[in-house]
Amino acid sequence: MSPLTRGSEVGPADGSSPTRERDSRMSGLGRLLVAIYGILALAATVRSLYQILSRFNEAPVAYLLSGLAGAVYIVATIALIRQGPWWRRVAGAAILFELLGVLVVGTLSITLGDLFPHDTVWSVYGRGYGFIPLLLPIAGLVWLWRSDPTRVRSEPIGSEPIRSEPIRSEAAGSSEAEK
Repeated sequence: MSPLTRGSEVGPADGSSPTRERDSRMSGLGRLLVAIYGILALAATVRSLYQILSRFNEAPVAYLLSGLAGAVYIVATIALIRQGPWWRRVAGAAILFELLGVLVVGTLSITLGDLFPHDTVWSVYGRGYGFIPLLLPIAGLVWLWRSDPTRVRSEPIGSEPIRSEPIRSEAAGSSEAEK
């Protein structure tokens, strides 16, 4: 198999998780993504717990949203590590929720700043975390899509597609049609 077509196999039809999915999801960019999600999960959760326990009355909405963000990051991290179609869907749902949260809270924190007297993880699109909360779900969704073992991949230009059935010759097909 050439390097250009590597990873073009499709997983089993029964929905089981091929080893290839685990390998592609937990190598290179996949490992980096999981590590960043894990760090963000830890940072957001610890920060929100401290804020909720020590000064909840100052900004309850902001601190609860930070706690929610931490929980979403924990779910996304676990789902990205686990294998199988169900975990892939959980990861996709968590990451989509995260993206929506960043966009909604980020926009509200700019337009209605009085709602958020203190910053949340998602305030101003994650400014307090170097905008990682805005960029990470986009990277996560792209990575999930690209590493999906059931996704149909196009072959490199000029190569023959991989066929699962033998190719019949024109002559064999026409002689059977005449019978």
